[in-house]
Amino acid sequence: MFDLMSKAKGNVKNDVLSGITVALALVPEAVAFAFVAGVEPMVGLYAAFMMGLITSAIGGRPGMISGATGAMAVVMVALVAQHGVQYLFAAVIVAGCLQILAGVFKLGKFIRLVPYPVMLGFVNGLAIVIFLAQLGQFKVLDGLGNRVWMQGETLYLMLGLVALTMAIIFFLPKLTKAVPASLVAIVGVTALVHSLDLEARTVIDFVKDMLPTEQRDTATLAGELPSFHLPAVPFNLETLYIVLPTSIILALVGLIESLLTLTLIDEITDTRGRGNRECVGQGVANTVNGFFGGMGGCAMIGQSMININSGGRGRLSGITAALVLLGFILFAAPWIEMIPLAALVGIMFIVVIGTFEWASFQIIRGINKEDAVVLFLVTAITVISDLAIAVIVGVIVSALVFAWKHAKHIEAKTHVDQDGWKVYALQGPLFFGSVLYFKSLFDPQNDPDDVVIDFQGSRVWDSSGVDAIDGLADKYKELGKKLHIRHISPECRELMTKAQEYVEMNLNEDPRYHIASDKLG
Repeated sequence: MFDLMSKAKGNVKNDVLSGITVALALVPEAVAFAFVAGVEPMVGLYAAFMMGLITSAIGGRPGMISGATGAMAVVMVALVAQHGVQYLFAAVIVAGCLQILAGVFKLGKFIRLVPYPVMLGFVNGLAIVIFLAQLGQFKVLDGLGNRVWMQGETLYLMLGLVALTMAIIFFLPKLTKAVPASLVAIVGVTALVHSLDLEARTVIDFVKDMLPTEQRDTATLAGELPSFHLPAVPFNLETLYIVLPTSIILALVGLIESLLTLTLIDEITDTRGRGNRECVGQGVANTVNGFFGGMGGCAMIGQSMININSGGRGRLSGITAALVLLGFILFAAPWIEMIPLAALVGIMFIVVIGTFEWASFQIIRGINKEDAVVLFLVTAITVISDLAIAVIVGVIVSALVFAWKHAKHIEAKTHVDQDGWKVYALQGPLFFGSVLYFKSLFDPQNDPDDVVIDFQGSRVWDSSGVDAIDGLADKYKELGKKLHIRHISPECRELMTKAQEYVEMNLNEDPRYHIASDKLG
């Protein structure tokens, strides 16, 4: 999954250029999701601007891009159809407040407990969803107003431009990395199409196809600054009763997709985002959306991957993308409208290739069939139904599998080394469910003066495990015995209070993984 993704550290130039690239890719996505939700295109564009700006400025994951998303747009359809767009704005405000509360009460840490197969299923499912969404760009309107597949020269031109875009993105970094390959591809393909006067579909063609016939001649992406207004709904319990079910689902879907995308970017960049802060950032952004006429949203895995692949790492990349998108709306709509859809489709196809976890096939061929089942299940539900349902089902199934496989919890093999030190070689996970058994494995009273706890075959999953290690260290210290802790992750070491001084660091052998903890979340 990560082979096509740049891991280089960000800088101002990379962030700015990457932000421009992301802004170009945001336009058709925001318009498309606005139509999915049943609202005007500008409502989607405003959402992309406000979500991107606020989450980049105050969220917990620099480099992650937020905007209007399909996962949330699908949830909005019924409310808009039954009660109108003003009730949608009210629902988005309530959803934002719920997300802020999730951050205040530090619920973001629980995303660290999502099992690896569920994470892979989420990533693969979204990659397939992104791919399938791009296929809609290969359809045009026939004489009867029906959307049909391209044929003949139109199809060949579209495929050729997509292939050219992908080739530029793939080969240009081998020659130079001075500018993002995606940005070069967009500018180059656009210049080629208009200089040769090719009959290629553009962004404005896509917008026209979505509009009723009588509005197509005046279709434009030009707009004004979003303005503050209270949703035009009655402020009473009946309104809350109408919007609350939708708000709860919006809040859950937005947080799940955002926090899983945050975790994915953590793995790619080998850094750590702050889940609780991201909950607050997403909540503030959605609340502001409701007051300024946006449809809300959450993190966008496709645009986030474009940003990371283009070298965007800091908050400036997301802020740039949002401000440039606003600039497009206010001043440069005609330039954006002329971008060939093929260039944007080619970029998204590269994102699909880079996002899909190709190592999944190794898991399928491996002996752990339970992980393969969970992976397939989450992928299928993400594609067929809904992301939130997929993750919840995956976590439940994984928990049942885990409980079945780890009924004996954690074990320790002991031996005395050549120095007379007693070594406890742990096997199995250390988490809240195995803490009591972990403590029973040790005999501080009868152990020698030097004791080694080796975590090479174990993994600490949560703060309960860290506290158990601290408590054990305290017991040995009271007895005047020296404890040695080996092969533990940097995050475990950072969270320890009493046992930190006993950790023996080995940069080459110590594992690296994340822990569900309020202190780091």
